[in-house]
Amino acid sequence: MASKTVLHVKNVTARYGPIEVLHGITMHVQEGEIVSLLGSNGAGKTTLLNCICGLHGAKGGSVEFDGRDITTIPAEKVVPLGMAHVPERRQIFSTLTVEDNLWLGASHRMPAVSKKEIMHEIESIYTRFPILGQRRQQLGGTLSGGQQQMLAMGRALLARPKLLLLDEPSLGLAPLIAKEILEIVREIRSEWGTTVLLVEQNARAALAIADRAYILGTGSVMMEGSAKEMMHDPRVQSAYLGAHV
Repeated sequence: MASKTVLHVKNVTARYGPIEVLHGITMHVQEGEIVSLLGSNGAGKTTLLNCICGLHGAKGGSVEFDGRDITTIPAEKVVPLGMAHVPERRQIFSTLTVEDNLWLGASHRMPAVSKKEIMHEIESIYTRFPILGQRRQQLGGTLSGGQQQMLAMGRALLARPKLLLLDEPSLGLAPLIAKEILEIVREIRSEWGTTVLLVEQNARAALAIADRAYILGTGSVMMEGSAKEMMHDPRVQSAYLGAHV
C-alpha cells in the first residue's frame, strides 16, 4: 500500500524585503521517511524550513501538512497539529534545567495528557539520551554542544510530532559527536516512527541516513532523488561529497 504524504510544499516563494529568496519550491515527504535538504550556505534551506513551520510567511504557493493547508497558520498553532522544529543552534532555554526544558516540549499537550504520563515519556527520553538523565537538574546552558542538541531533539520529541524538522543538527559539533547525533536521527525514525525532514550541510552523512534528498541552489530545487542515487551521482559527488570526478 502506498505511503501517505505527510508534507507537500507546492510552488512556495519567500522574500526578505524586496529580495525573493525561494523561487517556487515544490517537494514532498512521505510518512516514515527521512528526507534530507542539501545545499550550500545561502541556498534557502533554513528559510524553507521556516516557511513550512510558520516562522516565515510564504509569499506564494502553499504548504500542506497531514492533508491540511497550513500556509498562513502561525508557528505556535502548527505545533499542536503534529509538527516540531529543532532550529539551527538548538535554542534551548539556557537558564532552565534539562528537565524543565523537556517539560516545555510537552506543554501544549497538557492537561489532555496527565503529568504522570508526561513524566513517563520524559523518562523514555532519558533512556534514549542517558546523559540527559544524568544531568536532569543541570542548567541547559551549561551542557556541551552535543548535549544541547540531544536536549533540543528530546524536547521536540515530547511534542509527539508526526513530522520532525531538524535544521543543521551537527553544526559546530566534533566529528564523532556529529556522527552520533545523525545516527540518533535514524534511530528516532525506527524506534518512534517519526517522519524527519533534515537540513544538513554534511551531505555524505545526511545521505547515509536518508531515504530521499533534495538539493537546493539559490532558492530553487536543483536535483531530487533517492539518497542512494544522490550518493553515486557524479555531480553530487563533485559538488557536495568532496570527490573529484
